[in-house]
Formats: sequence, C-alpha cells, structure tokens
Amino acid sequence: MGEKVVAESFDLSDRRRYREKLRRCLTGLERLLVAKRFDRPRNLMGVEIELNLAGSDGSPRMLNTQVLERIASRDFQTELAMFNLEVNIAPHRLDGRIFDRLAEELRTSMAYADRKAGELDAGIVMIGILPTLDRDDLVFGNLSEVDRYALLNDQIVAARGEEFALDIEGVERLTCTSKSIVPEAACTSVQLHLQVTPDRFADVWNAAQVACAAQIAVGANSPFLFGHELWRESRPPLFLQSTDTRPPELQAQGVRPRTWFGERWISSAYDLFEENLRYFPALLPLCDDEDPLDVLDAGGVPRLAELVLHNGTVYRWNRPVYGIADGVPHLRVENRVLPAGPTVADVVANAAFYYGLVRALAEEARPVWTRLPFATAEANFDAACRHGIDARFVWPRRGRHGGTAEVDAVSLVREELLPLAAAGLDAWGVEPADRDLYLGIIEERCRLRTNGASWQAATFHRALDEGLSRPEALAATTRRYTELMHAGDPVHTWPVGVREPVPMG
Repeated sequence: MGEKVVAESFDLSDRRRYREKLRRCLTGLERLLVAKRFDRPRNLMGVEIELNLAGSDGSPRMLNTQVLERIASRDFQTELAMFNLEVNIAPHRLDGRIFDRLAEELRTSMAYADRKAGELDAGIVMIGILPTLDRDDLVFGNLSEVDRYALLNDQIVAARGEEFALDIEGVERLTCTSKSIVPEAACTSVQLHLQVTPDRFADVWNAAQVACAAQIAVGANSPFLFGHELWRESRPPLFLQSTDTRPPELQAQGVRPRTWFGERWISSAYDLFEENLRYFPALLPLCDDEDPLDVLDAGGVPRLAELVLHNGTVYRWNRPVYGIADGVPHLRVENRVLPAGPTVADVVANAAFYYGLVRALAEEARPVWTRLPFATAEANFDAACRHGIDARFVWPRRGRHGGTAEVDAVSLVREELLPLAAAGLDAWGVEPADRDLYLGIIEERCRLRTNGASWQAATFHRALDEGLSRPEALAATTRRYTELMHAGDPVHTWPVGVREPVPMG
C-alpha cells in the first residue's frame, strides 16, 4: 500500500477489467519465473518499523503530518492513523557486523525523529499496541490525511456492509464495534524483508511460517487494548477483525479472511500470488496503463502494478513481494509477525533470530514442514499470540522415532532453535561477536521468561497493587516503558514497576 493512490469511485466494469489485468500480470510473473529473469543472490535484507506518537502523559498525539514535516526525510512516512509513523531502513547485505550497523542506524534515526517530535510536545514510542489508546482515538477522523487510506477504508467497509465487530478474549474480554478500519492502526509492527531467488523462495517462506510461533513467543509486546488485558500479542486478532471484509454469514461458509496465516505449504512463489487472485476480490481495482505481456514480448521488465497492489491488500503474516531494482526483478519474503519494540537492541535481536533461524530451517536436509502439518504450525502461532513467552507448541521429535510432541516454547527456543539460528547466521557470514550479542538477548529473555508483553503486564499489575486506577496504571506503564525504551537496555533487564510517586488519598 505504499503506492500513490488517488481517491476515486469505481464503476461496475472496473473490477472485471482489473481481474483481467491481474490474470495478465500472473501470466507475466509465470513467464519471468520460467525464463529465470530474476536477480541473482545478493543476501539482501531490509527493515521497516511502525511507530507511535505519544505525549509526555503517555497518550497518543495526532500529529504525524506535522512531525513528518519537521523530520523531512524520505526514510520516514505516514501510516494509517495520525498517531502513526513508519521508518524504512535501506537494504543491507546480511554479513559481517550487519546487526551492529543496523542498530546504530536505527538509534540515529529514532533519536532524530524523537527530537523533531519533541518540538511539538510529542515523542516516539516503539511498542506493539500503545496501552493508552482509547476507542475515541481510533475513529475515521483520525485517519492519516492520505487519499489511499480513505479509499482503502471505504472499500473494506463497503465489502463488509456493516460495522466491524471486535471480540478478543484473553486475560480479559474485549467486545466492541467500529465503523471504520482505523482500529487496525493500533497494530504497530516490525517488517523484516529478505530477498531470495525463485528457487529458494518456497523453502524460505515455509521456514518463515514455521518460525512465526517462536518469533512471537520471545517477542510479544502487545498485551493491552482499550484498557483491557488481552492476548500477550493482541495484534493478530485485532488486525484480522478490524480488516475483515466478511460478515458473519461468509465467515460461517469458510470464506478466507484477508488477514491470513495461509492454509498449506507451498512449492513456488507463484502459489501465493495465484491464491491471492483465486480467493480475494479486488479492493482497489486501479488499472495501470502498462500491458505486462507486451512489455515482456519487447524484452522489458513489467511492473505488474495490479498484482503488486492487490498483493498489498492481502495481509499474510509472511507475504510474497515482487519488486524491481536497477531494472531487474526480484522476490522478497516480508515477515510481518513481530510487534515494534521494546528497544532497538530488542528489535535487532529479533531480526538476528529470524534471519538466522530461517536460513537454517530452509537448508535442513529434512525440513520441519515435511514433518509438521500446516494446521499445527498455525495452532502454534495462535498459542504464541495468546500466551507469549509461556506458550507451548507441538513440534517434531528429534531422532529416529519421528512424530510430534508438545514442548514448552522457551525450552524449544533454547535447546533447538537458538543453535539453529546461530548456524544460520554463520552461513550468512555474520561476525561471531554480532551473532553472540544479539542471540544472547533472546537467550536471556528465555532464561528469565521475560519479554515486552510480560514486562508491561507485570508493571501494570504492580501499579494497580500500589493504588493506581486502571487508566492511571496504563498511563504510568506507558510512561515508564517509554523512558526505558529510550534508555536502550534490552527489555529482559528492565525492573518491574512504574517508579513514580503514587498519589495519596
């Protein structure tokens, strides 16, 4: 959805024409794959982080346009709501001291953005869901002033035909409705990109699907929404429900949601793009002037604009991406499962764990996904979102006996997945010092059973025990989180508590 989309209405013929263009794009993609026209391996990775703007009281500030004007950098751009920003880090080679370089670049960018936001009595908060958000903050009037967001909202609302129903039952239960998709803006994430060749794409995507559950277990950071304590990582159910074009009747028929884990292991990137066309109607049927097959016949590289736009409106947790750089097409796996934060060190540790683990899983002689039903991988993801660091998974047994067994997520990560991630980082050519520093952060989270979500929940309950009301406790937790986030020490080192005077009487 990073494209410039001009708000307009669609007539009855637009979707048919768009569907025809999508089919031509899909044929063009197939021809590119058969002709092996894609970029050679370059071991490129990229990072995007969605951010919140909050005031000194911890509450959201609807100022992204003004803050972006002061930042004045193309690395920063709008996101769905006025309290959101996104920072994009240019692609880097996965080798050497990549993670130290990434950490330094993120710290510099974040500090600069925070200083500029401070000129407007706001600050940057890197967190999965801002605990102080209220239902009144997530209304259509607070949508970012960008045409594509209003157009996307209008199309999703029209497709659904009624209010969106939010019903999330975790530690507590939240039920409410929304007239727009703006509650999705509460979900601020980290997106990890990995450029891969077509021959490796399926193995990397399957590996990323397997890795999802462990990523969330160690990285959960979104336990609160609208004053309720829900799942340890509440973003996935919130995102699904706040963008769900299906009224209850279509849900009952088994129609697939646009926010989707998937339903099968794949053998080609083509599988995912083809599924998008087969299962999901167009939300934004905007036709490009280019005919992709004519471009291919002339020896050129097609933009596949309709395919790219349609793909951006299907919210897979691991999304295929088609792009062109320097006139050469490439494919990427975009991993979208992680929440933002808590600190730059934590974000980089999560990235190191992901890139190392995916490399190792994708290159195993007997891959995990050949021994694990897809539905079990999805159930593991769901368990991780619900329970975070305390989740339990079903996982293939090691050794000759085969089969699967239930295992504690922390034990699985420490005993099996961290060694795999270390081997994967070695295979990328990452320096041992980088590898050990950032995987060591994941190890310590597991040892202490602490991540961003567990710290937020423990600090919130400590504040309640000290006599604060729920709104006061959530605000104090957010302020303390922000203070520790900017201090920069990883979340497993954070002391529990708000460390603020409790009002008397």
